[in-house]
Amino acid sequence: MGDRRGDGRGQGQAGPVEVERLRPPVDPAALLQQVQTWGQALGFSQIGVADVDLASAEPGLLAWLAAGHHGRMAYMAAHGLKRARPAELVPGTLRVVTARMDYLPRTTNNNTADDWQAQETARLAQPQQAVVSVYARGRDYHKVLRQRLQALADRLQQAVGPVGHRVFTDSAPVLEAELAARSGIGWRGKHTLLLHRDAGSMFFLGEIYIDLALPLTPPVSGHCGACSACITACPTQAIVAPHRLDARRCISYLTIELDGAIPAEFRAAIGNRIYGCDDCQLACPWNKFAQRSPLPDFDERHGLGTASLLQLWDWDEAAFLRHTEGSAIRRIGIVRWRRNLAVALGNAWRATGDAALAEALQQALPAADALLAEHIGWALAQRARPAG
Repeated sequence: MGDRRGDGRGQGQAGPVEVERLRPPVDPAALLQQVQTWGQALGFSQIGVADVDLASAEPGLLAWLAAGHHGRMAYMAAHGLKRARPAELVPGTLRVVTARMDYLPRTTNNNTADDWQAQETARLAQPQQAVVSVYARGRDYHKVLRQRLQALADRLQQAVGPVGHRVFTDSAPVLEAELAARSGIGWRGKHTLLLHRDAGSMFFLGEIYIDLALPLTPPVSGHCGACSACITACPTQAIVAPHRLDARRCISYLTIELDGAIPAEFRAAIGNRIYGCDDCQLACPWNKFAQRSPLPDFDERHGLGTASLLQLWDWDEAAFLRHTEGSAIRRIGIVRWRRNLAVALGNAWRATGDAALAEALQQALPAADALLAEHIGWALAQRARPAG
């Protein structure tokens, strides 16, 4: 959840009406420009402002949940329609400040070349290489964005006085892509991610709910046209229709959110992806314009852009915790991490026949719990081992 420091709603503090009276007169348009300038100085690529009326998004949200497309992510439904009603989630909210932060590392796979999509696609074709989603190779984005969003809220309060606010970064029931689209950060692609003409989709989103009526920033029109590259590229056909994702089929869900066994029907399609999946973004023509982040926070750590499956399979729990400190990867824990690696090793064993892969799997089997043992068994069965 977002940081509530200085939200103007603590015990003994003035309510929204009283706070409004205490604020000095400001030019709303000029204040918005200031907020955008402060945001840029804090590392954000774009700042927008959305209204809190998301009523037109509610039917789509309810239909998606009713279809079960959220899988086992019970939190998606737990708060009902608060996700589409900002003023119910945070009473007094009048506007939502939306923020975009580019995250493409300054180098990918130790390379600064602009053809990052080609580099990543080539890596997917090397079965023994471990593929971690680009966004997760550096510092945990939740921490990076939350701190900078709070700094932006603090700067706003320095200028106008107390502002009721709460910051969010993929951490609460918030329709962040919808809010970002309505405030002109980009348009919704057919893969459901937000797209920007000058940045593709390789960026994070964050929000500040505020009780200050800043001017709204207008939405932009979509530019996907007849393109369906993302739909075609999805290894598990998780994009079941334009703008509709069935999370139960998505490799990001299967390798990150899903606790327990990965359904056997999807294991081969996972290939060498061990944490997340970028295939729909790799196929998107707009991502040739993806911007490299100026922040060192998103630089690749611990060889997560270059490591082999066997190198990561060698990590015990202590090594996993050490190498994922400050990373978004840590939250899945060693159990899911090893489960994912076992599937990828099985796919590599089937593709290459390298006996070292089967040997590494076999050696881990005696100490494996039931979940990991089942995945190792599946992996070993992907190819017959030579006799003797």
